[in-house]
Amino acid sequence: MDAIVEAVRPADGTQDAEASRTAIKDALSEVLTVFPDADLLNLTEEQRETAIERFVAIDVYQRAMLDIGKAIQEKAPSATVAVSRLKEVKEYIKESVAAAFRKLRDVGQRVTAGRVGQFVRAALEEVFAVFEDYKQ
Repeated sequence: MDAIVEAVRPADGTQDAEASRTAIKDALSEVLTVFPDADLLNLTEEQRETAIERFVAIDVYQRAMLDIGKAIQEKAPSATVAVSRLKEVKEYIKESVAAAFRKLRDVGQRVTAGRVGQFVRAALEEVFAVFEDYKQ
């Protein structure tokens, strides 16, 4: 799995790269949880779509946390509330991304690199708008 991560997103020392590397590794781990017999070097279409969907959700969460995670933790009235809010953000992102992928599948469209980029940008904008109050 580490070799795949390195091939897909080589380390460059930036926070965005590290967030993406974590997202790739976590997404592949989730694929192996859902499909225990999956060959990561030869994924089926369903496994590939699962990996991409999970990657997008995890990547969006990682990037959101780089921007608003600290503020959410600092502005929460307690550590318990902070953890709850972070979980809420993560679950919201996971469900939003899953809904976007379902929409594509329902109309018979395939996931492309361009669409993934659009999903990430749109999801980040939505997260910042929906959870803006948590930063204040």
